[in-house]
Amino acid sequence: METQASSVNLDILQEPSFSIGIEEEYLLVDRETGNLIEEAPPTMLPEYQALLEGQVTPEFFQSQIEIGTRVCHTLDEARRELTRLRSAVSSVAERHGLAIIAASTHPNATYATQQHTPKERYAILAHNMQVVARRMVISGMHVHAGIEDDDLRIDLMNQTTYILPHLLVLSTSSPLWEGEMTGLKSYRIAVWNELPRTGLPEHFESFAEFQRHVNMLVKAGVIENSTKIWWDIRPSMKFPTLEMRVADICTRLEDALCIAALYRCWLRMLWRLRTANQRWRTYANLLVYENRWRAQRYGFLSEEEKKQMPQEEWEEKEKKMGLIDFGRGAIVPYTQLLEELLDFIKEDAEFFGCVDEVNHARTILQRGTSAHWQIKTYNEAKAAGADDREAIKAVVDMLIKETLHGL
Repeated sequence: METQASSVNLDILQEPSFSIGIEEEYLLVDRETGNLIEEAPPTMLPEYQALLEGQVTPEFFQSQIEIGTRVCHTLDEARRELTRLRSAVSSVAERHGLAIIAASTHPNATYATQQHTPKERYAILAHNMQVVARRMVISGMHVHAGIEDDDLRIDLMNQTTYILPHLLVLSTSSPLWEGEMTGLKSYRIAVWNELPRTGLPEHFESFAEFQRHVNMLVKAGVIENSTKIWWDIRPSMKFPTLEMRVADICTRLEDALCIAALYRCWLRMLWRLRTANQRWRTYANLLVYENRWRAQRYGFLSEEEKKQMPQEEWEEKEKKMGLIDFGRGAIVPYTQLLEELLDFIKEDAEFFGCVDEVNHARTILQRGTSAHWQIKTYNEAKAAGADDREAIKAVVDMLIKETLHGL
C-alpha cells in the first residue's frame, strides 16, 4: 500500500459529512423446509411497507426483500437502524411461516423456478437481460458515504477502487450455488459479472466527464439514467453519496458494521491525504481486477482453519491465497495487508469513534466469514452421515440463526 504526491492542484474544500447509509438484501426461505420461496404471500409486502414506510422495497425476485437505513452520522446510529430493520423484517416473515437469511446466495435454490416481482421495470429488465436476469438470485450490501461535492466524489471513487477487493474478502457469503460447492468464497460476484455495466468503474477526471459518458448512453436509449450503472462503486444518482457495492451481504450484523466503518474511514483517510496535497496511488483496472478475482476465489484462511492443519501447510496456503501488493509486486497474506490498512485509518477510526467496529475485522479473520461457516456446516453435516439435502438444510438453519445474532 502506498501514497504519492498529488500532481494535480486540488483545492481544499469543505470536509464532507461522511454520513452513512446501509442497504441490505435478504432472501426469504420457508422456515420449515429451508427452501427459498418462489412467490411471496400477497399480504406480506403491504405489511412491510406499513411497518417500515420508505425503508423497505421489493427486489427483482419475490424471494428477496431490501431494506435501507436512514441517514446515519455515527456507527451507533447505523447499528440501531440495522437492528431495528432486521428485527422487523424477520418478525413479518415469521408471521407468514418464513425466515430471512442474510447470505448472497441460497445454498440450493434453482433460479429457473423463481418468479420476478410483477412490476413494469422488472418485466422490462427480465425481457432485456433474458437468462442473465433470471440467474440474478443473489443479494448484496451497499454502503453510502456522504460526499457532497460532485468532483470530490469522482476523485475519491478513482482512488477507492484499490481497496474494494480488501472489503470483499471480509464479506464473503456465497460459496454454494444450486446445491454445489462452487470452490469460490463469493459466487455472487461471478453471477453479477454477467450483467453489463458492472465491475470496476472507469477512471474519470471530473464529475462532468462522468456525466457526459452517462448522457451518451441515455441519448442512445441504452439506459434511462445512471441507476442502471451497477459498478462496484458509483456516485449515487439519488443522493450526494459514493455508494460501495462490491460486498456480499454479511450474515452477522456486526460484520456489516465493520465493513461500513472500514469504508467510511478509508474515504476520510483519502480526504486527509488530499488536504496535504497527496493522494493514493492509482492502479490500472487490470491489476485491481486480479485482486478482485483473488478475493472472490480464495477469501482468506481463517485462524480456525489454520488450527486444522500443520503450520507448514497453512503458511504455504496463505501465501497463495493472499492479495497482490502492487508496490512490492508480490502476493502478500491478507492478514498482513489488513494490519497495514488498519494502521492507515487509525486516526480516522478514532475521529469517528468506531475503533471497535474497525478492529472487529481481526475477529472476522479469527473465526471466518459466512462463507467459511457455510462450508464448515455443510462438511460437518456430511461427515456426520447427512445426505446432500440434509446438509443444505443444516446450512440454511445456521444462516437463519446467525442472521438474527445480536438483535
